Amino acid sequence: MAYDKFNTLRSTAVPLPIENVDTDQIIPARFLKATERKGFGDNLFRDWRYHPDNTPKEHFVLNNPIYGGKILVGGKNFGSGSSREHAAWAIYDYGFRCVVSSFFADIFRNNCLNIGVLPVQVSPEFLQRIFEEIEKDPKAELTVDLPEQKIRIEATGEEEDFEINAYKKENLLNGYDDIDYLLSMKEEIQAFEHGLPL
Repeated sequence: MAYDKFNTLRSTAVPLPIENVDTDQIIPARFLKATERKGFGDNLFRDWRYHPDNTPKEHFVLNNPIYGGKILVGGKNFGSGSSREHAAWAIYDYGFRCVVSSFFADIFRNNCLNIGVLPVQVSPEFLQRIFEEIEKDPKAELTVDLPEQKIRIEATGEEEDFEINAYKKENLLNGYDDIDYLLSMKEEIQAFEHGLPL
């Protein structure tokens, strides 16, 4: 498997109510030297998390111990900017399995889906409700139900549907990347090949 299967995720969430977060803010270009998906989480939001002397910036949400969980809730237009895959890698490597926003840049969305991070696009109103509940209680939980394509605020029961490409949904449910998906069809491909005329 390329990554852990994604089915239903119930977790607390980390709020980042900033609009137009681009990929260079998610993972600065100077950290794009590796070709494997390992170690990028250490530098997720590096310039927002740390001072130049590498001491943590206390005000930044990832440095605040009251917030945690496997869901990152961002502002509108999350993942804009360059097409670097490393931005999705950094989010996954840090431990997030879902990013919620009211709008995602297309390339960033696809990069997430390719490695097992579920981007959940909600209405601006529902996003605001999520931020309000987390502000009220940092331990507020969200449930992301991929089979039913629903996201729910547990404290209030409010929920909203979200869209996902059917092929990407199947891959997430099985923990497949594109190569895994083809390998899962190996017998059907071989049967088709044997049926072809010589």
